[in-house]
Amino acid sequence: MYLASDNIGPVPDQIFAALKEANTGTCTSYGGDPLTAEVAGMIRDVFEAPEAAVFLVATGTAANALALATLAKPWDTIFCTSVAHINEDECNAPEFFTGGAKLTALATGDKLTSEALQSAIGDLAGRGVHGPQLGPVSLTQVSEKGTVYSLEEIDAIVSVAKAHGMPVHMDGARFANALVTLNCTAAEMTWKRGIDAVSFGCSKNGLMSAEAVVFFDPSRAWEFELRRKRAGHLFSKHRYLSAQVKGYLENDLWLDLARRANENAIYLGDQLRALRHVEFDYPQEANIMFVQFPRKYHQRAIDAGATYHFYGKSLHESGPEEEMLHARLVCDWSLAKEDIDRFVSLIS
Repeated sequence: MYLASDNIGPVPDQIFAALKEANTGTCTSYGGDPLTAEVAGMIRDVFEAPEAAVFLVATGTAANALALATLAKPWDTIFCTSVAHINEDECNAPEFFTGGAKLTALATGDKLTSEALQSAIGDLAGRGVHGPQLGPVSLTQVSEKGTVYSLEEIDAIVSVAKAHGMPVHMDGARFANALVTLNCTAAEMTWKRGIDAVSFGCSKNGLMSAEAVVFFDPSRAWEFELRRKRAGHLFSKHRYLSAQVKGYLENDLWLDLARRANENAIYLGDQLRALRHVEFDYPQEANIMFVQFPRKYHQRAIDAGATYHFYGKSLHESGPEEEMLHARLVCDWSLAKEDIDRFVSLIS
């Protein structure tokens, strides 16, 4: 009954098979191997972007921070939501790797809105040399609250950004989950909407340690290469990053894993909605849900071995049995239906 995150599950057998296949003989180091070139081509095919610059790193924080550092100057500000992973969970990595660019974190709830972005840009107007300059916009797809930006919402945000000459970055930690929800192509969710760079997440969807950064403008490539090396993310035995991603993309495994995770969440969500004492804090649109239910049911579930995160008040703080406590529940691809059923029975 592990519902704490989707980065805790096992690695699919296909990934180990791809690693085993790559683990023969010798090859060029530092990404100069044929496998890395093949994987870059596979990612370009996924995005229908034959000219895109593609790079692999080991973590999502590295992908986001280095992508934003390539898009932003030190005197810029990066626009995001207050709950954005880059704002709350990356130990100021974007600020560090950009050389001092700040984050303008907008309190818009789960998702950035075009209206809030336009207002924030207006607040900086006329400050000239005394204020931060307009830098990239970063949006997280799926959002940190489990909601998914529609194509129309992306269009609206990008339209505001482009009107002010600002690039747009997509933190796609759960990129595949969003794609499955929207039933669209990777191209339709990114460059066809005007997105400039994507952190193409893989670790939350089954991989052990590989993420991709995709720039649709290849002129960004050399700067990113230098930043990746300087940050210590140019792997010597790079083929083992590439092997993971090859196994991930072959036969659309990445989409299959995301469908399984989303279907697990739908299965859980449908049962929770049938319980009168459970309330949803945000719409459930992918594989994450934010819910609240009485303390006594949380206690029963935790005592029986369920693992998930609280937000706001925790179970360790005293309170009445009927007090509503908030929790984040995340379904990964490997979650068994039996575990979902058991969890629901404990809080019923």
